[in-house]
Amino acid sequence: MTGTYEHSMDAKGRLFLPAKLREELGVSFYLAMGVDTCLAIYPQQTWDRFTEKFSSLPMSQSKAMRTLFANTVKCEPDSQGRIVIPQKLRKYAGLEKDVVILGVHDRAEIWSAQTWWAQEEEEMTPEKMSACMEALGF
Repeated sequence: MTGTYEHSMDAKGRLFLPAKLREELGVSFYLAMGVDTCLAIYPQQTWDRFTEKFSSLPMSQSKAMRTLFANTVKCEPDSQGRIVIPQKLRKYAGLEKDVVILGVHDRAEIWSAQTWWAQEEEEMTPEKMSACMEALGF
């Protein structure tokens, strides 16, 4: 998944997902707390790989993931291509009205527009891109 999409969430927490992303995510997918201050949207295949890794953890480590699983929701967009983001997840990611949806390889992320633009400005430098490419062996 790739791309950046700007949208507004309505007062009921409904968010339109672009058709391109809906196609890549499939009929149903999982909305969860993401790394950093965002939400992650996992298509079924990615979610299955994630839960497989989770299943192999010892109980002492897996209990740290309770909050993640307790607040993950399975989503199916409505006829207008919208999903409802639960209040707890909106609070976690600081989502109010304007959001940015990013394609990030095997998942999508939902960010507060203000938070994303500030982070992108900080990260989008030739030096940081060069370091990223070097870390990947390019």
